[in-house]
Amino acid sequence: MDAELRKMLKHKKRVVVKIGSSSLQHQETGKLNLFKVERLVRELCDIRNQGIDVCLVSSGAIAVGRQSMGLTERPKNISTKQACAAVGQARLMMTYQKLFSEYHQQAGQVLMTKNTMLDNVARKNAQNTFEELFRMGVIPIVNENDTVSTYEMQFGDNDSLSAIVASLVGADLLILLSDIDGLFTDDPHKNPDAKLIPYVDRLDEHVQGMAKGTTGSDVGTGGMATKLIAAKIATVSGADMIIANGRDVGILHQIFEGDFVGTLFQAHRNEDFYIADFIEESMG
Repeated sequence: MDAELRKMLKHKKRVVVKIGSSSLQHQETGKLNLFKVERLVRELCDIRNQGIDVCLVSSGAIAVGRQSMGLTERPKNISTKQACAAVGQARLMMTYQKLFSEYHQQAGQVLMTKNTMLDNVARKNAQNTFEELFRMGVIPIVNENDTVSTYEMQFGDNDSLSAIVASLVGADLLILLSDIDGLFTDDPHKNPDAKLIPYVDRLDEHVQGMAKGTTGSDVGTGGMATKLIAAKIATVSGADMIIANGRDVGILHQIFEGDFVGTLFQAHRNEDFYIADFIEESMG
């Protein structure tokens, strides 16, 4: 089934791609890796040129702000994080806009909070905005609105947010570009015998038990546990989900060619699943 599913990826109609802070920066300096950001933009434009709706969920606002304000360490208090986000989000969008325009592609910013999803009117408005952006051929760039909401800081480096967006817009594929190749039988940082699991049909207790609430990154906040929450949201909403390594963003076209290293979670739509109820119950 895995091989058949991989062949079907090229027929997807709407994809959400999430990239984490650690995948966007130079490890040594914490500054943006412009070569990688430029390559990411080119990959996304090429997917869009194939007639597929594309949405990017991009972390990095706090990290970019922290860097531009000369803070050497990750800020610990919330008001400093929010100040960094205010500066960083504008800088990050300016970089994205410049690069997307080089490929004659419009990009738009969508900032969301938890209340966007919990409030029926706000959620419908957000849905309508996304639909109109897709209709106009725009690539929405989504982040949590860190300057007015403290929620994202427990959100798992936007893993859950990207799945919520995939559910909201009715995407049929969610791609998490991470700093790990996929879901392993054990933590590969600690166990050299850990094996990559290429395909997950259903998220049973055994699979959930493989999640480690750890991450190798001091830039991002997302461990495997948040990725499995994202997989649950995406798959019951009707989207296949892939965890792949964002070290080389060229993996995006490999995914659409069906030949990539990563973990593919198969969609199992549940008609009774409502994203707002899920957020209220499981995320407080």
